[in-house]
Amino acid sequence: MADLGEDGVLALILPRLPRGGSTLLGPGDDAAVLTAADGRTVVSTDVLVDGRHFRRAWSTGTDVGHRAAMQNLADIAAMGARPTALVVALVCPLDLPVSWLLGLADGLAAACGPRIGVVGGDLSAGEELAVSVTVLGDLDGAEPVLRSGARVGDVVAHAGVRGRSAAGLDALLAGRDEDLPEVVEGYRRPVCPIEAGPAAARAGATAMLDVSDGLLRDAGRIARASGVTLDLDDPERSFLPDLAALAEAERVLGGDARAWVLTGGEDHGLLATFPPGTDLPAPFRAVGRVVRVVEGTPVLVAGSPPHGALGWDHFSR
Repeated sequence: MADLGEDGVLALILPRLPRGGSTLLGPGDDAAVLTAADGRTVVSTDVLVDGRHFRRAWSTGTDVGHRAAMQNLADIAAMGARPTALVVALVCPLDLPVSWLLGLADGLAAACGPRIGVVGGDLSAGEELAVSVTVLGDLDGAEPVLRSGARVGDVVAHAGVRGRSAAGLDALLAGRDEDLPEVVEGYRRPVCPIEAGPAAARAGATAMLDVSDGLLRDAGRIARASGVTLDLDDPERSFLPDLAALAEAERVLGGDARAWVLTGGEDHGLLATFPPGTDLPAPFRAVGRVVRVVEGTPVLVAGSPPHGALGWDHFSR
């Protein structure tokens, strides 16, 4: 980084980034110009810090770029919107290899595809490597799906995989990443079913969010926002394919696949509630139901309160 300087680095990065279908003016001026279907824009932001959210010893620049994009795209999808563009701010140590940064750009581009632009941002030197992404989305004339709309009797449904990223993290911590490449890939490059977000909105979803901090913790967020309790089915039934996919990791690591599924974060699936009788859009599957609030218990699992940790907390030690 120090050898090339800011302008030299940007000259290498910008040609690698997608323009996107909603971009009228991309990088090069003080701000980008986008178009929106009905004048409303959905906005979210996330930050990844080296040593806290990723480790360069575990993840390439391409891995981090993919992950940074995906966790932001998931937030827009969870509102029932279509992601249109990303703005990326980087804080980089002076000795960061330029090849790592080019990999980051390639990871962003791969996660976004041709329809979502990376339209600008900022680049600064600093002691710690940090990647901050702001994502914009278009509701295409629809109403946003909030966390607060779940109603008693609704079906609780999930789209995406569960537990893979948490198992991958445990594999890396144990130094068994070469033995468990599939779950490690799930940690390094999670995939959100982005198209399922707008599809859920069209199907009448009453509430929805991105499962980033664990199924139980995030289900509790819908429950508290909606003034209800979410009663999740036994994962041995509702998440059987995920448990089966984690069987080898459970054997190698001596871990608990059920805990990975219920409390593991960063798979970036979508959890939504739908009116009873709704034909759930693919790939959503029913995993529970909304019941009247149980005082002090926002989430039940097969009718019983869960025990132990509920998921990831950014400020826990």
